[in-house]
Amino acid sequence: MTILEVENLKVLYSNHTAIQNINFKIEDGEYVCLVGENGSGKSTLLKSIVGLLKPEEGEINLNISLDQVSYLSQTNLKDLDFPATSKEIIMSGVQKHNKLPFYTKKDKEIYEKVVKQLKIEDLQFKRIGDLSGGQKQRVLIARSLVREPKLLILDEPATGLDYNITKELYKILENLNKENKMTIIMATHDLDELNEIKPRIISIAKTIKYDGNFEGWKGF
Repeated sequence: MTILEVENLKVLYSNHTAIQNINFKIEDGEYVCLVGENGSGKSTLLKSIVGLLKPEEGEINLNISLDQVSYLSQTNLKDLDFPATSKEIIMSGVQKHNKLPFYTKKDKEIYEKVVKQLKIEDLQFKRIGDLSGGQKQRVLIARSLVREPKLLILDEPATGLDYNITKELYKILENLNKENKMTIIMATHDLDELNEIKPRIISIAKTIKYDGNFEGWKGF
């Protein structure tokens, strides 16, 4: 099943062409890494897929509902300083579009599993503003995972994480992809850490420069 199809996509950002002539399909269960230098259009593409930016030209066909998509954007972690606990922030990821706040027994079970996976049990009742940058990032990642999405979209998720936690995160993502058949699209620079996974690579520099297997990619 094709979960996402992008056709002839062009997006403007501040009246400048951010990306153009973008064409690709992603099948259910794929693990895709979006790579490119800073300013290449990776974040613009991801924001367009989830509807945060409107295309100037082309089409984005998402063949699942937005309730089945989780998106973790690049975040200025210093801005996360308000009176909410880590648990409250993580559980807000369970909320579906146009649904009243309500947590089921299953939601709570998934929460416990995700918190354990990311080793943040000790952060659950701490105020988000009191956490370090790496701790905040793990809370946001947990928020993305707690819904058990069919499509997980991550924009540089290892930002603020140390080496060991980064390795653990990528192992979790690998398991979600292989065992849960979760489709993953991730913008990243950490391809050395993904050598064992060997994801599909889409390299972008305003347009697609390479789309293929891990072994065939030669770098930016």
